[in-house]
Amino acid sequence: MKPQIHKIVIQVEEIHQEIGRRIDPPARKVTVAAVIKNPYAGKYVEDLEPLYDLGAEIGGLLAEKGVAALGVEPSAIVSYGKGAIVGLDGEIEHAAAILHPRFGKPVRAAVEKGDDIIPSTKKMGGPGSVLVMPLTNKDSIWSFDHMDATEISFPNAPREDEIVVAVALADSGRPLARIG
Repeated sequence: MKPQIHKIVIQVEEIHQEIGRRIDPPARKVTVAAVIKNPYAGKYVEDLEPLYDLGAEIGGLLAEKGVAALGVEPSAIVSYGKGAIVGLDGEIEHAAAILHPRFGKPVRAAVEKGDDIIPSTKKMGGPGSVLVMPLTNKDSIWSFDHMDATEISFPNAPREDEIVVAVALADSGRPLARIG
């Protein structure tokens, strides 16, 4: 199943200063989100496996765009996260089917490895819903200096028959991180 993409938004955050201290190089993270049609909106479908492949395709696409937006080599990505908001004619299991079984492999390929899980958020919501996603170190989930979050929202998505799917990547930990 191919995703029917309505739009893709790339949001880059660079933190240059924190509490009066210069961050050099700036701490950077990118969130790449796609608004896609939910092929199962408004109906119960027992076998969600077609969404697994949709997740793999959209996950790889978003991660590749994120690496490109940061302008770094894939190996420079140190943290990642993912999330989805399902419009109200869908169900939370649609997000789980997209984000879990096959989403991770192409994301890990795009960021060159990734030994640990990709933390995630799933929720139901309508236009303007905020998607807050955790970020953790791609190779060491217990690296406290990389535990962070990012968020994204759209005033016009997701509509009832849409899903917002997002990947968040970072090429650094939190600015001024110092708890180990």
